[in-house]
Amino acid sequence: MNETMFSDLLQSVRDAGSILRGQAVTGAKVTEIGAQDVKALREAAQVSQSEFARLIGVSRRTLENWEQNRTVPSGPARALLKIVSADPQAAIRALHAA
Repeated sequence: MNETMFSDLLQSVRDAGSILRGQAVTGAKVTEIGAQDVKALREAAQVSQSEFARLIGVSRRTLENWEQNRTVPSGPARALLKIVSADPQAAIRALHAA
């Protein structure tokens, strides 16, 4: 590894640390996935709480907590809910096929 490559690698590690601390980094792209109305999504998909929870891989209790705003989905669950919000019926068909 030459000095230029090492310098680039070191800078990328520093940038990653800055991103983790919530600091702006030139050229970094941030994707925010907003909160979803989980109950409305489930109702639009026309499935029960138990079925929806099973399809998205969470417990019924977790789904109830999301629907009643006691807790909020995070990470992959939030991304999956965004997909469901785009086309609930297609998402449910795809999840049933899995």
